[in-house]
Amino acid sequence: MEKNYWLVKQEPSEFSWDDFTAAGVAVWDGVRNYAARNHLKAMRLGDEVLFYHSVEGKCVVGIAKVSREWYPDPSDDRWVIVELVPVRALSRPVALAEIKSRPDLADLPLIRQSRLSVMPLSSEQFSILVAMGE
Repeated sequence: MEKNYWLVKQEPSEFSWDDFTAAGVAVWDGVRNYAARNHLKAMRLGDEVLFYHSVEGKCVVGIAKVSREWYPDPSDDRWVIVELVPVRALSRPVALAEIKSRPDLADLPLIRQSRLSVMPLSSEQFSILVAMGE
């Protein structure tokens, strides 16, 4: 089965990369947008995920993996949850301004659909963003 690539956004004041690595696993819940929910449902075990600090910082900070595929959100079964585990921090954060300056990332969902909290990436987009942070 082909691996998929994703980007998830989180406000660092609510749950930062440091919080995530300290916890060792995150139950990715609270998504209340149908497009984002559908993306959560498409995540597969082992898919790679970029962790993006939204609102404050606005930058990609780390790499995670899907450790458990979707299951119903116990607070409301119209919504779903996945579980993620941190893999590693990027050597340096990749700022949104830097991402926007790259013509090869012009069609990145982070730029086109900036309010979406869970979004798919192509393997090329994922690789470019990781390389920018190394």
